[in-house]
Amino acid sequence: MSVVSSVIVPYASYLRVYEPLAAFPEPERGHWARYARRARTPTAQDELRRSLADLAATPPVPVRVHESADAFVAEVDGVLCVCPWRTRLRGWLALEGLGGMFPAPVLDAVLPPVVREQAVADHGRWLRRNPDARPWIRGEVWQVPVRWFTLFDDEEREYVPKSSDGAALMRYRTPMVQARRRLARSLKALRESIDEGPLTEGLVDVGRWLEDFHPRSLVELDYGGLVHLLSEEQLADDRSAADVAEGIAALRAGDGDAAGEAYGRLADRWRAVRDLQFAN
Repeated sequence: MSVVSSVIVPYASYLRVYEPLAAFPEPERGHWARYARRARTPTAQDELRRSLADLAATPPVPVRVHESADAFVAEVDGVLCVCPWRTRLRGWLALEGLGGMFPAPVLDAVLPPVVREQAVADHGRWLRRNPDARPWIRGEVWQVPVRWFTLFDDEEREYVPKSSDGAALMRYRTPMVQARRRLARSLKALRESIDEGPLTEGLVDVGRWLEDFHPRSLVELDYGGLVHLLSEEQLADDRSAADVAEGIAALRAGDGDAAGEAYGRLADRWRAVRDLQFAN
């Protein structure tokens, strides 16, 4: 096994949408139907390892030449649903945000300007042919954005501690109709209680993204590589969706103090995680 294939890649979380086969036109629908019958489909770690292998090349390959034909697969009430990786599109979108994450000398060393410029040009040409394209997967590094938790209920939380033969699992899953309803209620409560700001803008952005998908889709929040960063005690005690729901309910009831306490717990928890990015 190579070093690249054996490494566990941290530290990102993911918001994914799994759509039923009926949402896909032919011939893509047929491809996913055949794909799902495989004895084994790739995992999230498989996807990350492949991405790492591309970046380890010389010169690095931030965006693949050909789009991935892989997907994550789930069954929802007997209906097969898939979440296409769309690695190429997500690579372009990730490149757009790199400028604010690294100093210019560091960014140039990791991804030379000529590589980035070529990727931007490729993306522009691709967008002209695919103006309505959107990813099925959103990712964030070193955190789970607060706005993602508004889509879920604490009862949908699934935590599996680390075993001897695998990593821990921390995720939420909910039907699309529930995710949209919760987001709309949260946005209404925020707009009636506080001024427009980053949180409301973030909810609007997520809401617009969700509108593009089939109403019988499944929405998943996966802690991804963050489970390697957090202790089992931290994961077991993490009730972030419950804290968000409590804060929103307090806002609706006009109880600003209770809303502040709930938000404070959430902010402290994720500030401690983000601070690890700069630890030795």
